[in-house]
Amino acid sequence: MEVKARAPGKIILSGEHAVVHGSTAVAASIDLYTYVTLRFPTPSDDDDNLKLQLKDLALEFSWPIGRIKEELSGLGCPDSSIATSCSIETAKVLAALVEEQNIPEAKITLASGVSAFLWLYTSIQGYKPATIVVTSELPIGSGLGSSAAFCVALSAALLAFSDLVKIDLSHQGWLMFAEDELDLLNKWAFEGEKIIHGRPSGIDNTVSTYGNLIKFRSGSLTRIKSNLPLKMLITNTKVGRNTKALVAGVSERTLRHANAMSFVFNAVDSISEELASIIQSPIGDDLSVPQKEEKIEELMEMNQGLLQCMGVSHASIETVLRTTLKYKLASKLTGAGGGGCVLTLLPNLLSGTIAD
Repeated sequence: MEVKARAPGKIILSGEHAVVHGSTAVAASIDLYTYVTLRFPTPSDDDDNLKLQLKDLALEFSWPIGRIKEELSGLGCPDSSIATSCSIETAKVLAALVEEQNIPEAKITLASGVSAFLWLYTSIQGYKPATIVVTSELPIGSGLGSSAAFCVALSAALLAFSDLVKIDLSHQGWLMFAEDELDLLNKWAFEGEKIIHGRPSGIDNTVSTYGNLIKFRSGSLTRIKSNLPLKMLITNTKVGRNTKALVAGVSERTLRHANAMSFVFNAVDSISEELASIIQSPIGDDLSVPQKEEKIEELMEMNQGLLQCMGVSHASIETVLRTTLKYKLASKLTGAGGGGCVLTLLPNLLSGTIAD
């Protein structure tokens, strides 16, 4: 028997990094997914291993279940109905189990993701042999929430084979979790994100779990209904970066310049609130669509300037900004920065403008 789960990537329209420090952020899911297939062996398979296959990277990891149980059982078994943080002691054991897999040096950044996999699997399913296959349409380390989509899809597959959610495993199509089930799923995915990124805000896993548009602040989620047809171009600089290091860098800058950075975070909060208000404003109010788009362009430019103040821009990002500015288009980085992806707003009347 097997189950397949999928979770979308995301873009952040406003508020990245500042959201870690209590500001509001606005994010949206995108139509690119990570897929996780979970399959338990039959008795005839005679397989007592836990296997993780990362198909897109042509990597496979395998551990004898007895070995995992030997290392982890003495550290206590979490209750799968309550999302539990990984202790420092357990994290060290997981890291040692991952190190035994001899991940190629060029892909060593995947190690924390494999640790997150082991934590989520053993916490929710315990010590059972299984094969987990992961494929993704999301580029890794690009700011589109690939790690969160992985944690959400993995948690969904694991919970589907538990007594905690009511999924019809005989159904052949996609099914949605109930609202309370999504809450548990989101909390488990966040625990995986913490292993990968150290101190994430939780916005990535939340928008991947719930989809659509959300406003997010200090763990509080508000779903947004858009009345404005926004078109965004996503440009991948293909410059990799370390999200954990970038988040830590902003925190260090905040410690050094507490007063100045508090003004930066407050400004970002105001931008996010105004952006959410414009997106939700009814069609036919005092502002036309072009006027609303012009306001959003200004907000994006201001947000990008504040991200530069936080020290998370990059030469590759600035190149995209200069290029799109030549065409009078507003852009900003999305995600952790330091490379990754850039968002550009495409006005609804753009095609007519170009034709002229």
